[in-house]
Amino acid sequence: MCLSTGKTVQELIDAMPLPAIVISKDGRLVAVNELAVDLLGPGVIGRHYITSFRQPSLLDAIDQTMKDGQARQARFLSTEARRDKTWRVNLAVFGAERSLLMTLEDQTATEEAGMMRRDFVANVSHELRTPLTALIGFIETLRGAAKNDPEAQARFLEIMDREAARMNRLVEDLMSLNRVEATERVRPSEMIDVSAVARSVAHALEPLAQERGMTIVREALDDAVMLPGDADQLAQVFTNLVENALKYSGSGETVTLRLETVENHPMTRGPAAVVSVKDTGAGFDPSLIPRLTERFYRIDSHRSRELGGTGLGLAIVKHIINRHRGRLRIESTPGQGADFAVILPIVGVR
Repeated sequence: MCLSTGKTVQELIDAMPLPAIVISKDGRLVAVNELAVDLLGPGVIGRHYITSFRQPSLLDAIDQTMKDGQARQARFLSTEARRDKTWRVNLAVFGAERSLLMTLEDQTATEEAGMMRRDFVANVSHELRTPLTALIGFIETLRGAAKNDPEAQARFLEIMDREAARMNRLVEDLMSLNRVEATERVRPSEMIDVSAVARSVAHALEPLAQERGMTIVREALDDAVMLPGDADQLAQVFTNLVENALKYSGSGETVTLRLETVENHPMTRGPAAVVSVKDTGAGFDPSLIPRLTERFYRIDSHRSRELGGTGLGLAIVKHIINRHRGRLRIESTPGQGADFAVILPIVGVR
């Protein structure tokens, strides 16, 4: 197969599953496939590579590869639909005419995953640093200044117990998040009564509501509603949402746990069960809603930590609902409470 003819080279790069570009010895783009046209735009044939790729590191790599013939890799950054994309560029010289073949692999997802991992590690480190620092400080104090002070010892031990419990909750939520993510792609097949799950959660949290001077109102939870699901995981979802409503609402407020069925819900494109948790608390700005399910995001960081929150609860909720092929709808108005609705398909999504 002769690669010196333009037609043959074009056929070769057209068959490639990646954006591919051939640059002649004099630096002109002589062949591109459709994927490369989508990336660079039309009318690139005949242009010098300097006008098409304006990023210095990539231009240097192209120049060096054309000079010494050694294969190289470089990075190319582009913007598509207001989203930054990262490409790994593979460069190699071929043929008697020493043309340069450039292929580009989209590394955006890998880069974003790496950034998420780094952010996750940084957040976990930050969450653990405060209680660990407190524990270390109190241990030093108990060994020194408070060594013979029973009153101070009791006070410090109580704080240490609280900080240790906070770390334990964080570890438990991290393990729970890991388990949920591991099974997210496997949809539950067992048929469960979601109404019974909701009733059980309301019953279990009744003492917490009474302790806070609040009321849990149950609506339409008597009739069985069967759907494919994981009862333990859905109990975790409803518990998290009701607990949040109880924690962030004041004494005398009401939390309503309601179940309704919809014959054709637009979010599931079919029959659905909608379990909603609505409170009459302070609510929050609707502009914050898109971030609520992010790991470690809190509307009020100080208050959340004081109440024992880890910042992972709604992230766990999101992954569990995703596993059930459901949707989470959040609505809130400052001063008028919040409404969290879990929308679960009763049959398979079409």
